[in-house]
Amino acid sequence: MCGIVGVLGNHEAAPILVEALKRLEYRGYDSAGIATLNHGKLDRRRAVGKLVNLSDLLVHEPLAGKSGIGHTRWATHGAPTVTNAHPHRAGGVAVVHNGIIENFRELREELAGHGVNFVTETDTETVALLTQHYMEQGAAPVAAAKQALSRLTGAFALAFLFDGEDDLMIAARKGSPLAIGYGTGEMFVGSDAIALSPLTDRISYLEEGDTAVITRTSVEITDSTGAAVQRPIKTIQIDSTRIDKGGHKHFMAKEIAEQPGVLGQALQHYISNDGQIHLPGAGLDFTGIERITMVACGTAFYACLTAKYWFEQIARIPVEVDVASEYRYREPPITSGTLAIFVSQSGETADTLAALRYCAGKVDTIASVINVPESSIARESDLALPIYAGVEVGVASTKAFTCQLTVLFMLVLKAARDRGLLDAAAMADHILALRGLPSVINSALEQNQAMRDTAYKLSTARDVLFLGRGQMYPLALEGALKLKEISYIHAEAYASGELKHGPIALVDEEVPVIVMAPRDPLFDKTVSNMQEVMARKGKVILISDAKGLAEASEGTWACIEMPTIADALAPILYALPAQLLAYHTAVAKGTDVDQPRNLAKSVTVE
Repeated sequence: MCGIVGVLGNHEAAPILVEALKRLEYRGYDSAGIATLNHGKLDRRRAVGKLVNLSDLLVHEPLAGKSGIGHTRWATHGAPTVTNAHPHRAGGVAVVHNGIIENFRELREELAGHGVNFVTETDTETVALLTQHYMEQGAAPVAAAKQALSRLTGAFALAFLFDGEDDLMIAARKGSPLAIGYGTGEMFVGSDAIALSPLTDRISYLEEGDTAVITRTSVEITDSTGAAVQRPIKTIQIDSTRIDKGGHKHFMAKEIAEQPGVLGQALQHYISNDGQIHLPGAGLDFTGIERITMVACGTAFYACLTAKYWFEQIARIPVEVDVASEYRYREPPITSGTLAIFVSQSGETADTLAALRYCAGKVDTIASVINVPESSIARESDLALPIYAGVEVGVASTKAFTCQLTVLFMLVLKAARDRGLLDAAAMADHILALRGLPSVINSALEQNQAMRDTAYKLSTARDVLFLGRGQMYPLALEGALKLKEISYIHAEAYASGELKHGPIALVDEEVPVIVMAPRDPLFDKTVSNMQEVMARKGKVILISDAKGLAEASEGTWACIEMPTIADALAPILYALPAQLLAYHTAVAKGTDVDQPRNLAKSVTVE
């Protein structure tokens, strides 16, 4: 969730650190800070709020030095204050940290017994104080840091600097991602390649349990056993890490507009010229799979719920879908013939990664649907399926969601074909519909003005309900989540048939009800539920195609017309109004669209 940057450079570190931290803003944060070494002396600057506050502080109180570490903090232990902001310092040690030290209270008690005083509410300060404690006992910086690391329980990515050590940085990773960038006489550390891409295109990723001792000309990495190891250095594509808004007011607007293009790229990677679905590497044979377990968080969880309908209806495979944060605590029994699918935009989601590790060795195959091929989830899967969405900066997922759905649908087609449930003609029809998807999404984007007008009406509401049936139910859930995330309006979603089992009590003339209802086999039942809402003076916003609106728009508060699409692909298309209604409502309310309060893009702690 937090962002880490480290520099052992040939130029002044402070402006480099701040610029790199700007590239990590998408992760979410509520304070920021940097520390540098100047002639062997550590100094630091910290500020609450946006990075511009730190930049302003540095104008009046500049930091010199060519070695430094920086951090954007999302508060866990302790409120977002200057005192709690990173870097934390204890004597001659400065530390930045992403993650949670679960045993910090026990360590605090131990250090207090040695007369050590604490000044913050954070778990991270314990790491700095523990390291400084070992140095006071005579340990050199590297030995002291490793001794401290051996005492930590929990998840962390850490970077250390030391007084008197201008050419030394220590980095460690357990549970939270950390990358090392290789320059010419310079070295860098970052939470991900995005932060480092302007500095170098040569990146290596620390593995679980790794500790790296870094100088400007060398990196020595040891694994969790203390053995020396080498991690491959990869060349990244700089263009893939660009994070400009491309002329749009917000990253979210840009990423919504990019969907036709990125969907086209995903289709190109998975559909061969002969109209077959090709998976990476050795692929996957579905003939021996008896059941599927799908695990994810947030928007990715709703992608899994949608895929459950597809897998069961088209491929006839039973599917269980779980929220990652609950999955392993149930200790679910796993039978032979089980495929586990994990979906994560970042590929670093802590709960999803923990669920994957629970399944390792128990399921037949672990597959992941991810946007970052070098992520932990991808590396620990038997089969990683990239979604090719490109960098997604907005906290509220948009193009990653539709790309996840598209890749999952192609996986369903592969499963159905393997199991003999789709003949060549039916497969060709599905592929034809998929290839036309970018064009249909473009047509839907032409309804942007209608959605903006409707959103301005929504922006005065305190509560909103979303309804959908069948595969539109997960899309209703996604629509409610989007509205909550960025407009801060309370929104709930229900399967349309559940309306009369309680939620209809919420309906009155003050509550807008958004109904997602393409003209599919369940349309008439959804309209019946919609009529129940209107009979109780509910303000219905109907989202349907031309035929559906012609049949059922009378008496509605507003209508939004979607293009006609094959029934199976409707969830991908109807993600657009869910996104755009939320976006324009947030703009109308003046909220922070790209970095909504209390949220982080990449949730790397439990």
